[in-house]
Amino acid sequence: MAKTLRLILGDQLNHHHSWFNKKDNEVTYIIMEVMQEQQYVKHHIQKIIGFFMAMRNFAEELRNEGHQIIYFRLDDEDNQQNFKENLKNLIEKLSIEKFEYQLPDEYRLDQQIKEICENLEIETQVFDTEHFYTSREDVKDFFKGKKQYLMESFYRDMRKKHHLLVDNKLEPFGDKWNFDHENRKKYDGKYPLKAPLLFKKDVSDIVKLLDDLKVDYFGNIKPKEFPYPTSRKEALKVLKYFCDELLPSFGRYEDAMLKEHHTLFHSCLSFSLNLKMISPKEVVDQVIDTWQANKKEIDIAQVEGFVRQVIGWREYMRGIYWDQMPAFASKNYLDNKTKLPSWFWDGKVKMNCLKYAINNSLDHAYAHHIQRLMVIGNFALLIGANPNEVDAWYLGVYADAVEWVQITNTRGMSQFADGGLIGSKPYVASANYINKMSNYCSGCKYDKNLRHGDKACPFNSLYWNFYIKHEDKLKKNARIGMVYRLLEKMDKSEIDTIVNQGNHYLSNLNSL
Repeated sequence: MAKTLRLILGDQLNHHHSWFNKKDNEVTYIIMEVMQEQQYVKHHIQKIIGFFMAMRNFAEELRNEGHQIIYFRLDDEDNQQNFKENLKNLIEKLSIEKFEYQLPDEYRLDQQIKEICENLEIETQVFDTEHFYTSREDVKDFFKGKKQYLMESFYRDMRKKHHLLVDNKLEPFGDKWNFDHENRKKYDGKYPLKAPLLFKKDVSDIVKLLDDLKVDYFGNIKPKEFPYPTSRKEALKVLKYFCDELLPSFGRYEDAMLKEHHTLFHSCLSFSLNLKMISPKEVVDQVIDTWQANKKEIDIAQVEGFVRQVIGWREYMRGIYWDQMPAFASKNYLDNKTKLPSWFWDGKVKMNCLKYAINNSLDHAYAHHIQRLMVIGNFALLIGANPNEVDAWYLGVYADAVEWVQITNTRGMSQFADGGLIGSKPYVASANYINKMSNYCSGCKYDKNLRHGDKACPFNSLYWNFYIKHEDKLKKNARIGMVYRLLEKMDKSEIDTIVNQGNHYLSNLNSL
């Protein structure tokens, strides 16, 4: 075999990749901490540390198995702080004859590494990451000729194709494909909450490294209590904990939110999955096996809701990403331009729901999907936030955020910037929804029942303001016709008062 250099990116920590089936002294692996990846967007400190620790552990595991590993830490003298220069220097220094890499999952890196390869004078080869159920093109091929990409049809096809939760005739278990209506319950205390499985590690040395090198980050951290799984062994523990302790109540409360508990029954597996420490197949298989062994304790609605997130939503979003990029990153259907309020970075907001959701994000680099979509994203859309700013914040703040899954959820589903390709209607709601799904409204400075006045919840006037402002683009949408019928029945004086209230809040976003 030609003397080969293989690049492993920070979200390609797949221990079961075929690359590692055998050791070869002619093959050297390179893993790098580089400043270019700290600077393309401002990251949460826990995200940076989670990636670094997982990368370091992965390198050490490969080294212990006999593979040839080169690892660049951020402060290494030879580190040129970008992939291009580091690879160029290593290829020359080691007299490399062939360069290999795995398909990057971010368009930005895909383009960069293709360009690097085009300028190399040695042979290059690219491999699949061997992680996803689907290829990059599968979603595009599935929806060929369609104007809208309906996730539900893709999800059902995935269930049949991979024989998941279906019988021998490919009919769904429980006689339904989707139990979504049973996944929308407010937490009622009937099933006791359990703490998430956390790993308390001392990461003071990496915090010091980042500070010494003046890496620009945000968010909070307890340096001696870093909680994230950063190895495959720890990721498998999180999966087992979810199956044993949380799965029985996951589905019914997956949309619920609480002041007192930031994870409820969520798996907290997305960080491990998105770095590829574990695979979606082993996660789904273990969840289904757990259900089949405990059908008296776990009903199918709990399991189907989780499987839908992994084989449906996750794979679907990745496919849309590769079909729509790079144009997707500049979509702004509603022409939104508002700057995000300062409290997105410091959490100093008076609205209870946003206070808990934002501070949860800043404290833990985590929020579950309803906090991201229906509290933070909902508010950002109602104020007309610039999708570029929203994308950058979401990509930076969450430890599990890599662009292929972040931008499709944020710019697409959450901000409706794609004009309805992913979501058939804007995901906006008034205070009524937030009160229905959480206890956030209790004790808030603002009154969830008021549309106008000093104590009126901003969500209420901003909600109606949003539909009034965008009537020309939204009124013909069949899924939201009821909103415009209600507006037609409102007194003009009431509409004027609501609009004035909303405009007052829009002029004072930093003071909410």
